[in-house]
Amino acid sequence: MPLEFAEKVGRRTTDVLDAFGDFFTFVAKTFLWLFTAGLRWKNLRLLFPQMYEVGVRSVPVVAVTGAFIGMVMAVETVTQFKAIGQETRIGSLINLSVVKQIGPVLAAVMLAGRVGGALTAELGTMNVTEQLDALRVMGSDPIRYLVVPRFLACVLLTPVLTVYSDLLGVLGGWAISVFALGIPNAPYWQFSKVETWQIMEGISKSFFFGGSIGLISCYKGFTSGSGASGVGRACTESFVASFIAIIVQNFFFAEVLKQMYISLYGVRGIF
Repeated sequence: MPLEFAEKVGRRTTDVLDAFGDFFTFVAKTFLWLFTAGLRWKNLRLLFPQMYEVGVRSVPVVAVTGAFIGMVMAVETVTQFKAIGQETRIGSLINLSVVKQIGPVLAAVMLAGRVGGALTAELGTMNVTEQLDALRVMGSDPIRYLVVPRFLACVLLTPVLTVYSDLLGVLGGWAISVFALGIPNAPYWQFSKVETWQIMEGISKSFFFGGSIGLISCYKGFTSGSGASGVGRACTESFVASFIAIIVQNFFFAEVLKQMYISLYGVRGIF
């Protein structure tokens, strides 16, 4: 029994390491094509349909998510602030939380569910129906033709959608605070200032979030199992892996960017 358990653990570990190796090889090929041929016009023209799919069609879900997160934060925090007589400062908490953490993370998670699932399903279906093999036979690398435009669209459009989510989150929190909770408008904005660094902190993270979504989704599509069940399983794994990557990256970015801020400006504005 111990020998069988050790063998099973060893086999699982080997499979995981092998999957990581395949993924990083896939990433390396993607960046190789991106920097050698990805910026040519014949490749850039493939980018615009993907930008429409990733950006324009994601606006409604990002808008709803951002707006209601700001509203929920206002409703949940107003009682605590009123208990200490500081309800006019609620805007500071809402705006700072939205632009630094909640806006970028939730926008990325929504994209991982909507865009990531769609990319994995599309490429997974192409893999199952041997369309990827057909591209290779015709002398066209599927990573250059299919992955690079989707990866670029995720990288470029995720920050734009993050800004949109941040804006609606701030406006949603303000609308509920002022019109529903009775907080005066002028003091709300007076104590709601957010520094440029804090805004850029959330936007800068979103580039990496978008890149992770694009790479993981395309890789899962390229390596999906056969049949409908294989594609469905790949979509589930794509979302889970993207979500974990976003959360882990957010933790490390929070620590690194905090230390950068302290080294540049001191502890002012951290707390």
